[in-house]
Amino acid sequence: MDSQLVSRIASAVEVIRQSSSLKPSVAVILGTGLGNLASAIEIETAIPYEEIPGFVTSTVEGHAGRLLLGTIRGVPVVAMQGRFHLYEGYDLDQITFPVRVMRALGAGILAVSNACGGVSERLIAGSLMLIEDHINLLGTSPLVGPNHDTLGPRWPDMSEPYDRELMALAEQVALDLRIPLRRGVYACLSGPQLETRAEYRMLRAIGADAVGMSTVPEVIVAVHGGMRVIGFSVVTDECVPERLKKADIGEIISHARAAEALLTPLLSGVIARLKI
Repeated sequence: MDSQLVSRIASAVEVIRQSSSLKPSVAVILGTGLGNLASAIEIETAIPYEEIPGFVTSTVEGHAGRLLLGTIRGVPVVAMQGRFHLYEGYDLDQITFPVRVMRALGAGILAVSNACGGVSERLIAGSLMLIEDHINLLGTSPLVGPNHDTLGPRWPDMSEPYDRELMALAEQVALDLRIPLRRGVYACLSGPQLETRAEYRMLRAIGADAVGMSTVPEVIVAVHGGMRVIGFSVVTDECVPERLKKADIGEIISHARAAEALLTPLLSGVIARLKI
């Protein structure tokens, strides 16, 4: 984190405030193939990323590249319709900068979603996983460098990066809506290549249930900033090494979009029941 981070955050917030005075309680990150979750938001303002200082451009299919401000069932939210990844050539500061900005706008909770591969045999394509913990396999952290005490502590605790009360709430909402939801551990690698059979075996051996190329950097920064976090993964392909087949990216995105029919009411239900 460079010495200008605080001022860069302030500059981005100033530009956003010129378009909207809404103070969000919840920040939402919509992952690959999940951009249509924006349909659950009563949008007040939509700002293209290129108009916000410090935001880079998403290059991935299914990522619209807009910051949305509005409400979900009356709860004020700010949502990233598309995120950034290491494999796009961005660094961790660029990837996580929007989380800092959404925190500065007032959001105290981060709800994050992603598409992932299911390493566990319990997770079939099209199913939903509630992230209960993660494994950072990026080899670095977005917190490397000088710490800004106004943004968070030098040594943030990561014993419970995903809020237990929010997880319990998500499970209750899923039960009420009859949406199957399993807890699991999410592992993050940089990509863009998918993993080998040997790598899937390794991931399973170290306790991962699912694997993807995002989420963990944003969650680390959110926890550093004192945010409560809830995370959902959509299993878009099955990565059990014993029956691995070649990946079809079109099929992966199709599974992600189909799962929106489940994730949209689930996430909306969780946000509606938040005690803020």
